[in-house]
Amino acid sequence: MSTFDRNQQTMYSAAGTRAAADIDQGLRSYMLGVYNYMTLGLAITGFFALGTMFLAVTQDPSQAVAQIGNNMFLNSIGMAIYGSPLKWVIMLAPLGMVLFLSFRIQSMSASTAKATFLVYAAVMGVSLSSIFLVYTGGSIARVFFITAAAFGGLSLFGYTTKKSLSGFGSFLMMGLIGIVIASLVNIFLASSALQFAISVIGVLVFAGLTAYDTQQIKEMYFEGDSSEVATKKSVMGALRLYLDFINLFLMLLQLFGNRD
Repeated sequence: MSTFDRNQQTMYSAAGTRAAADIDQGLRSYMLGVYNYMTLGLAITGFFALGTMFLAVTQDPSQAVAQIGNNMFLNSIGMAIYGSPLKWVIMLAPLGMVLFLSFRIQSMSASTAKATFLVYAAVMGVSLSSIFLVYTGGSIARVFFITAAAFGGLSLFGYTTKKSLSGFGSFLMMGLIGIVIASLVNIFLASSALQFAISVIGVLVFAGLTAYDTQQIKEMYFEGDSSEVATKKSVMGALRLYLDFINLFLMLLQLFGNRD
């Protein structure tokens, strides 16, 4: 009897180990999908930001419509993007698309969700292209790599920590709402001191959100999900981390970027 018990215990232990290994492998594949979609989104955003800047800016005075710096001019395309009412459409389009994706993803197919996310990343790139008119290319690159290093460390912490970060969620959301309200107010006040405070608080909030969102995305994983559901979860997780990265980058750029 004791031999049977030991054999049965060994069999159950081996089965449990295999099940745990399958879950771990599934979780790694799921999180890898999240990071792959996020990275692809960032690459598309960068490509469209640079492409829009090259289309809008010229060094040829014969094509110039408005001067924006030493030997730098906006051409007719640049004036349409940055100097006409179209700029408001370009600025607000990413917000509309992210709300659409967030509220409609459940009714979308996985392929539609992926395509919508990638289109959103492209539109965001066009919207962010204006940073090349404000900051030097070197400082943008430097801040990007600082952001990437900070984001990587914070996301790794959120993934590996055993401590629940759920208690910080409401605090971080309150901070995010405060940043949005203060940013809207500062559009009219144009206060450099308020903008500095927004940037500092924004760095702290989005740093916290990076770790918090990573843990939340990890906990969204369920072994029994179909490939369709798992893909949509990956896209939604990628969107959350993408927004954390972009906003952290912009806040750091406002603090450490060198203006042209």
